[in-house]
Amino acid sequence: MQVDFKNKNLYELYAEGKSKKYRIPKDVLKRFFMRIQQLEAAGTIYDLWQSRALNFEKLTGYENRFSLRVNVKWRLEMEIEWDNKEKITGKIYITELSKHDGG
Repeated sequence: MQVDFKNKNLYELYAEGKSKKYRIPKDVLKRFFMRIQQLEAAGTIYDLWQSRALNFEKLTGYENRFSLRVNVKWRLEMEIEWDNKEKITGKIYITELSKHDGG
C-alpha cells in the first residue's frame, strides 16, 4: 500500500532520522522505520490484520482512522483513503506517533 505523511514532523523524523517535536528512544525509532516499511509492503488491509504483532486496529469514533503497535508503549496512528468500496486497498496517511497507555 502507498504511504504518505500528513504530519510534517513525522515526515522529518522518517526522512532525516530526527525531529524537534519527537524525541524518542533509538529502539522506537528503529521500529518506526520498520513499521513504515511493513505498511508499504502490505498488498491489502488484510496483510496488516494478519500480523498479530502489529495489533492493527480501527480507532473508535473515526471512519477511516487506524493504529498499530510500534512497541509495547508506542503506537502509530494513520488514516486510510480507500481505493475501492470494499475497503481493501488504499493510501495510508501517517498522522501521529504517540505513547500508548496499554504498556
